[in-house]
Amino acid sequence: MSSPTRVLIADDQRVIRQGLTLLLGLLPGIEVAGTASDGEEAVALVGELAPDIVLMDLRMPRCDGVEATRQLSQAYPQVKVIVLTTYADDRSVLDALRAGARGFLTKDAGAEQIQQAIAAVEAGEAPIDPAVQRYVVDAVAGSSASDRPRTERQPPDGLTEREVEVLRLIAEGLSNAEIAGRLVVSEATVKSHVNHLFTKTGVRDRAQAVSYAYRHGLVQTE
Repeated sequence: MSSPTRVLIADDQRVIRQGLTLLLGLLPGIEVAGTASDGEEAVALVGELAPDIVLMDLRMPRCDGVEATRQLSQAYPQVKVIVLTTYADDRSVLDALRAGARGFLTKDAGAEQIQQAIAAVEAGEAPIDPAVQRYVVDAVAGSSASDRPRTERQPPDGLTEREVEVLRLIAEGLSNAEIAGRLVVSEATVKSHVNHLFTKTGVRDRAQAVSYAYRHGLVQTE
């Protein structure tokens, strides 16, 4: 049997910490490594407990979730952060994305959604709650619209047309398997395209790829 995924919960509200501890304790393949009441404690406990994933609240005293995520990305890059936010349109969501967060969930997420997000992050994907993704898309697209020539057609950073196509499908939220089905190619081919476009664009994960796609006008907004 494979080892369980160890999760650290960081939230300043005791009721949230206790609730998530109980909920995660019921899910197979997941073990709660510990809990932290702020970002500073979360960073310290990661060093002591070596969790695989941190469920990170954004709004906490002393050291907020964004700064804690930044510190963890630098000191413990193998530990993946999934942000928990009360409001999908929290401005700190974008800051957390830039700091290295790998996934985003709102606090009304259910057990199944949290379990799926943890599994996706473990598989190297970047799950983003649809409400959060809409905010990220709108914010990134809106902030860059004035800087983006509307007549620009040449893909940036040497991307091929196929790589741009894959990037657009990533921005739609599709997995590698779903992209393979859409393009009628093998999943290995899609993975190769993803690796190439990540290298060319300098993004670390799918969440940053979505941000890149909208920042460069590669995806149309309504």
